[in-house]
Amino acid sequence: MTSYRFSLGGETLVAMPDGVVIWPAEGLLVAGDLHLGRAERTAREGGDLLPPYETDDTLDRLEAAITRESPSRVVLLGDSFDDMAAMTDVADRITERLARLAAGRQWIWISGNHDPGPVDLPGSYRDTLRIGALTFCHVADRGTQGPEISGHYHPKATLARRGQRVTRRCHLTDGRRLILSAFGTYTGGLRATDPVFDHLVADDAIAILLGRHAQPVMRQRLAEH
Repeated sequence: MTSYRFSLGGETLVAMPDGVVIWPAEGLLVAGDLHLGRAERTAREGGDLLPPYETDDTLDRLEAAITRESPSRVVLLGDSFDDMAAMTDVADRITERLARLAAGRQWIWISGNHDPGPVDLPGSYRDTLRIGALTFCHVADRGTQGPEISGHYHPKATLARRGQRVTRRCHLTDGRRLILSAFGTYTGGLRATDPVFDHLVADDAIAILLGRHAQPVMRQRLAEH
């Protein structure tokens, strides 16, 4: 597994190919946008009937990352559930599993726009979190003083290679701000070249593409579509 080590606000972080980011000095693992219960919410609203395995698949991958890294802290950056109803429905059957994952470590839920209320689950709930120089939040805040880690936008990147286009989830960072990819199984994405990111990251920002390897690519080199 090829990871990518980079600096954010003077702190060394490590992007893992599976989508989590590690802060070794703090024993911290952070992941963005799990969107647990998305299949349930889509069916409830009369949308496509998606195979209802995504909650277990997302938690399987999160558990694998936690087992591998053994962090003392886990931070989830909001939209951990697809909506408040999904939170209630899904939580009934995953509370025991989450309790096992959270045992012996600090577990922090950041509020998101899909799950804005406190969660009645193992761990603690915060609107934002500050650890050392770094601020953790759901949506990037242009007014934040100091380096910041956020989610919300689900960035994805497309590379043109040998006449073919390859699209992967990605993180975006310019050394001051880090916008994480969505970790959830059923999550779409916003292309990393979208103008919305022009106002959030600097011109020399990099996209860290995920998959078999964590691969850094200059945002300016990405394909538009």
